[in-house]
Amino acid sequence: MPVLNERAYLEHAIQSVLAQELPVAAELVLALGPSTDGTTELARRLAADDDRIQLVDNPAAHIPVGLNAAIRASRFATIVRVDAHSELSPGYAARALETLDRTGAANVGGVMRADGRTPFQKAVARLYNSPVGLGGGAYHGGTHEGEAESAYLGVMRREVLDAVGLFDETIRRGEDWELNLRIRQAGHLVWFDPSLSVTYWPRESWVRLARQFRATGAWRGELVRRFGRRNGIRFFAPPALVILVAVAVVVGVLQLSGVLSGALSAILSAIAYLPLLAYVLLVVAVAALPGGGGIRQRLWTLLVMPTMHLSWGLGFLGGVLRGARDTVDASRLGTRNTPLP
Repeated sequence: MPVLNERAYLEHAIQSVLAQELPVAAELVLALGPSTDGTTELARRLAADDDRIQLVDNPAAHIPVGLNAAIRASRFATIVRVDAHSELSPGYAARALETLDRTGAANVGGVMRADGRTPFQKAVARLYNSPVGLGGGAYHGGTHEGEAESAYLGVMRREVLDAVGLFDETIRRGEDWELNLRIRQAGHLVWFDPSLSVTYWPRESWVRLARQFRATGAWRGELVRRFGRRNGIRFFAPPALVILVAVAVVVGVLQLSGVLSGALSAILSAIAYLPLLAYVLLVVAVAALPGGGGIRQRLWTLLVMPTMHLSWGLGFLGGVLRGARDTVDASRLGTRNTPLP
């Protein structure tokens, strides 16, 4: 479990891990980044109370660096990746071990079920769980068990990780997708089991959400630079929306300035404005549909959905054009684009 500034969530996450009933011995290795909110002190207190918890340092604060440090410090043949912003459902680990044995897979993952505590967080969670929010990946609500492109978190065979290499520490986001690509290229199976469920708590504010999605989009753009068409077509929808908005702005400026008029103006208006109108109507429909919660949650949905898509799309275009470079997810930090406090 990589950990950075998660004091509000860490204890519940750890409890959900230690409560797993397994027929074999297990340990929980926390990779501690340089938190500033008391998370490290809480982790040390919890480790002092339970000898199943082991601590390793992750001074770089990057997720793949912390994951690799934790894996190297671990003792057992199966690696269960867990997240400090998540909670495992009862029986998760035992079911995952059974699925590994039953399928012969190298990595098994399940469904990420987002949840929220405030109207804003609930609006984000609802879009996480919706195909129109994050693009319909299997782990966002799939119901059919089978071979998968990647796995959420992942329950992995240590021998396979040793053979293909651990997480690529040059990738700050999307490191799980890249690892699963190497696992599949080595001839191993990645498996999705919808009976495995993890509760995920999204970011708590609009600014943090925008930062997270911009960074994630930038690293997906970097992965497109590195691996091209191995990336699914769904990843290209948000940048297409950003380009469409830019085209509409240019067309509008040219029309207002009198440069565009007549038939050409009408044609370009149809091309630029109609798809955007359709998107706006989609956002309104999603906010208005049953299950959208109270009025505050529905109003947040009107802002959250385009924020997710446009932030991700802007990050993606930057990642494709110039590479992700030193972009990190600063959504758990202050205003600086750095993992370090």
